[in-house]
Amino acid sequence: MENLSYFLFLLFLFATHARADLPGTWELLVPDAGIASMHTAVTRFNTVVLLDRTNIGPSRKLLPKGHCRSDKNDAVLKLDCYAHSVHLDLATNQIRPLKILTDTWCSSGQFLPDGTLLQTGGDLDGLKKIRKFSPCDDASCDWEELNDVVLAEGRWYATNQILPDGSVIIIGGRGSNTVEFFPPKQNVAVSFPFFSETEDTQMDNLYPYVHLLPNGHLFVFANTRSVMYDFNRHVIVKEYPKLQGGPRNYPSAGSSAMLALEGDYSKAEIVVCGGAQYGAFLMRSTDTPAHGSCGRILAMEEKPRWVMEDMPFGRIMGDMVMLPNGDVLIINGAMSGTQGFEMASDPCLNPVLYRPAQPVGLRFMVLNPGTVPRMYHATANLLPDARVLLAGSNPHVLYRFNDVEFPTELRVEAFSPEYLSADRANLRPVIEEVPQTVRFGGKFDVVVSVALPVVGIVEVNLASAPFATHSFSQGQRLVKLTVSSAVPDGSDGRYRIGVTAPPSGAVAPPGYYMAFAVNQGVPSIAKWIHVS
Repeated sequence: MENLSYFLFLLFLFATHARADLPGTWELLVPDAGIASMHTAVTRFNTVVLLDRTNIGPSRKLLPKGHCRSDKNDAVLKLDCYAHSVHLDLATNQIRPLKILTDTWCSSGQFLPDGTLLQTGGDLDGLKKIRKFSPCDDASCDWEELNDVVLAEGRWYATNQILPDGSVIIIGGRGSNTVEFFPPKQNVAVSFPFFSETEDTQMDNLYPYVHLLPNGHLFVFANTRSVMYDFNRHVIVKEYPKLQGGPRNYPSAGSSAMLALEGDYSKAEIVVCGGAQYGAFLMRSTDTPAHGSCGRILAMEEKPRWVMEDMPFGRIMGDMVMLPNGDVLIINGAMSGTQGFEMASDPCLNPVLYRPAQPVGLRFMVLNPGTVPRMYHATANLLPDARVLLAGSNPHVLYRFNDVEFPTELRVEAFSPEYLSADRANLRPVIEEVPQTVRFGGKFDVVVSVALPVVGIVEVNLASAPFATHSFSQGQRLVKLTVSSAVPDGSDGRYRIGVTAPPSGAVAPPGYYMAFAVNQGVPSIAKWIHVS
């Protein structure tokens, strides 16, 4: 017994030491946001919009007096005086209630070129609804429900993607084998048979992975298949090989990202990771192990093929966040089950860093685990200070906290990757000067200051602000700009960098981006810049 106790003590010491040595740190930002965010987006005013859904019952955040929502068709509250969307100020971590009128459950979204958040579809009375949120730096902004225009077809579990001309394509959804646009084009939906072809008994073609390629076409992934889609002519330009390992979209719940665009922007690489075993959703199996395979493909090659590799953990419902230096953070989710309320187990608390420039076998790094399970309807978003915001999980009807294994989650956290560690602080650049607006192909200067002398190239990278939901960030993009070597600009650690803006809207659609300076892999705090 004494030997066993000693062994357990050593094991405890080893586990504690191993955890402490893993990179990354966690921070609780908001102990109670009032709602469990199933959709999250970061605005150009360094605020965050969070959404749950109507028809869910009372949240934990009241609307201002006199601002209740009256809906005779609401399944729970005919007069609803509770917020189902909130506004988070990152400077103060204060929460302000917002008023949403129609059901946003499993809806889609995207920022427009002027910084307005477009939000589309949902369930029930939200199925054809279009909403807008025009962000502000005070308490004046709130949701606007459009009454003069609706979607041509109901969109539940659809995906939005901004296009080179600043319009938005709205793709797929449950029972919607079509695409349409905002602003509307003749108020009609265009047939896209690919979605009927990829439908299975689990409906694994929902929330398709959509990436705008720098050749102006779309990479569209559903179930195990993917195509290059010319949305102007509505034709499939290329069909890619099937990705092995089973379905990857909702409800099988893998994730996807397009790696950083750089150089002459002639290459676009897509990565798809994780997912549930087929049948787990149909059987409502919570203990079926998730798979950990990743496929990576050069989408614009003449004969592209998937290159496979394995994550350290099987993972479903993981979120893939493009970091300012080009690495990918894989965070949230579970190691067993499938997507849906109470249909997963074994929370995957360890984030993983995916380093695409490393050789196969060395790309994944296990990071410091969190303590909060982030399962169904959790989100992850890059912040302007280069941390990652985590919100939501299991927003059950009537919000349940005590009688379920994984309760409704109201806490909001931030994860700091290793590049923000104290031992790298002297490498972190500060952007001193940057233009607020740039034109496609234009030349401009960025001035940075760095504590230690600059060695090598200081990158200037543009990160979009995507709409995060259901393990996929709609419109996520990182563009590494062409830069000149940093030239000393005075004697106080200042450097001037010549920068070339993206050549076209196909490389970087018009809109607001977080502009990061990156020195030896360490990003600055971003400045918002408008590209057009």
